[in-house]
Amino acid sequence: MKLEDELKQPRFKDEYQRAMLNIIFTGSWLEVRTNQVLKPFDLSSQQFNVLRILRGSRPRPLNLLDIQERMMDKMSNATRLVEKLRQKGLLTRKQCDQNRRKVEIEITDKGMELLGTLDPLMEELHKSFSGKLTVEEANHINVILDKLRD
Repeated sequence: MKLEDELKQPRFKDEYQRAMLNIIFTGSWLEVRTNQVLKPFDLSSQQFNVLRILRGSRPRPLNLLDIQERMMDKMSNATRLVEKLRQKGLLTRKQCDQNRRKVEIEITDKGMELLGTLDPLMEELHKSFSGKLTVEEANHINVILDKLRD
């Protein structure tokens, strides 16, 4: 559906404004679909992101700063996210033996199992999006979005 129809706005100031609003709207639209998959598992997209970051670094633990630097949502409260995931038994936090000011964070086996359950569901979501674009179109979008952030 066209952005004009979604927002019930027949025109925009210019194509740049339309593009900006389209990016924001589409990002929110993608976030809603992702959250629909994660909600039955009592997981937010930010928590899911933290678990995936930790799985990617396994077996090497990460500190909070490492996690924050790799997060998609840079405005998330990583400390709060890590604590919620720890309470759910999905990761561990322990003080580093060599540097007592440093806290090492690792995904647990339970966290790995949860991601193993979520992987096929997220892959299904991924396929539903990738089926709408050619590889060339996806590449073109990526080039444009990278250019926008440059």
